[in-house]
Amino acid sequence: MTTDPGTTAEPVPVPDRVPVRRRISARVRILLWLLLVMAVAFAAVATTTRSILLRDVDTRVNGLLAQETGEFANFEERGVDPETGRPFTDPGRLLRVFLERQYADPDEELMGLLAGPEGANPAKIVQDREIPVELPLHRDTAARRAIFQSTESTGTLHRAAGEIRWAKVAVARSGGEPEAAFVVAFHPGREQDRADEVFRILLAICGVALLMTTGIGWVVAGRILKPVRLVRTAAAQLTGQDLTRRIPVHGHDDIAALAETFNAMLDRLERAFAAQREFVDDAGHELRTPITIVRGHLELMGDDPAEREETVRLVTDELDRMSRIVEDLLLLAKAERPDFVRPEPVQLAELTADVFVKARTLGDRRWELAEVADGEARLDPQRITQAMVQLAQNAVQHTVPGQSVRIGSRLVGAYGGHGGHGGHIELYVADSGPGVQPQDVEVIFERFRRGTARRGTRGSGAGLGLSIVRAIAEGHGGGQVRLRETEGGGATFVIVLDSAPALLPEADRA
Repeated sequence: MTTDPGTTAEPVPVPDRVPVRRRISARVRILLWLLLVMAVAFAAVATTTRSILLRDVDTRVNGLLAQETGEFANFEERGVDPETGRPFTDPGRLLRVFLERQYADPDEELMGLLAGPEGANPAKIVQDREIPVELPLHRDTAARRAIFQSTESTGTLHRAAGEIRWAKVAVARSGGEPEAAFVVAFHPGREQDRADEVFRILLAICGVALLMTTGIGWVVAGRILKPVRLVRTAAAQLTGQDLTRRIPVHGHDDIAALAETFNAMLDRLERAFAAQREFVDDAGHELRTPITIVRGHLELMGDDPAEREETVRLVTDELDRMSRIVEDLLLLAKAERPDFVRPEPVQLAELTADVFVKARTLGDRRWELAEVADGEARLDPQRITQAMVQLAQNAVQHTVPGQSVRIGSRLVGAYGGHGGHGGHIELYVADSGPGVQPQDVEVIFERFRRGTARRGTRGSGAGLGLSIVRAIAEGHGGGQVRLRETEGGGATFVIVLDSAPALLPEADRA
């Protein structure tokens, strides 16, 4: 390629690369969802447990505060000074005597506060014991003043050194300002720390459980999804030339059902590809000869009108034969489709009579309507008629004028006086010809296979008729075509529809 030196070649645009999406495997997605759900559940359990423990601490503290203040109020009202035997008149003496008789919990403080001069901090009366906290209330002057001056009888004091839950009972004489107060204080820090410790332990246990779940879930998900990976691998390796791979099925769960469904799909694909290849091979094999004949006659055709007329007749005959072969092959190819047979309720007597009327026009034979089934069945009347007419045509080809051909139908097994419930339908065509040679019984239903030449036969078909009959029978839910000997000589071809659905005799339907 050359370019004009006066022009500049434009660069060819390079398409942008399509970004490759990174896919997360089903195994990872299942594991992530499992871990997320378990993590939320564990967090909810740990948080709920901590809330319950903290609520129990609050309940216990409130109960303890109420108990201590109630005891002091009762002592103030009914108690007497052990030295004088009379009611207390001095608030300080009241508080000292009460505190001497009380035993406090480890995190509990009991004390008395006495009002001092205006503006001064209240004096304290405390028990001689150590409180296991950083800054007890009896050492916190600001906290004692805030509690004493509070108008509330209970409350919570938040300090940098730790929270204090308190309650007090004011001691006032003659309705004046409180001269003293009994205070019970509780330091819930250690109880709350225990709840937090339980919370942390639960979190640690949950973390270990999540790690174990991760490992176990990874292994279990891998085992469960193994058939899925096999399906994906098999699907990636399938080609039109190799459809023989199958997935091993283990167990009876949904994954095993998936593998079975996939194997069934491969079976259908294999049959479809085989039918396609068989169609191509058969068409190429059978059409090659008539095409060669047509081409040869056309190439050798001269100018003589009689010769041209004979050539046209021969060519037309071969083209008609090619057309019949193609139609038969297409029909056999359609036999693999699910809509090849379209069942509907059919009266067997009416169907048999229609077939008999149509078959009588095929040749000069002694046609006989042997027997007629009396019942109704679900089948495709058009396909069954096509199969029966094909069998009648086959009988005409292998008999001579004057010989008998019998057509009939019957119910075998449950109906028609042949036994118990659960029978089948038989539709048959029997001729009085030379019959079928034993060596041909196994091959006459195959494509393009004709029986051994027999005296008196005039068959000139492509060998597809009985294959079509078999395809129609098998399309009716596992039906069959059977060959039986005719009494007195000849062949009887029987279409057997096993377990025909909705089969009812006239007597039962009445």
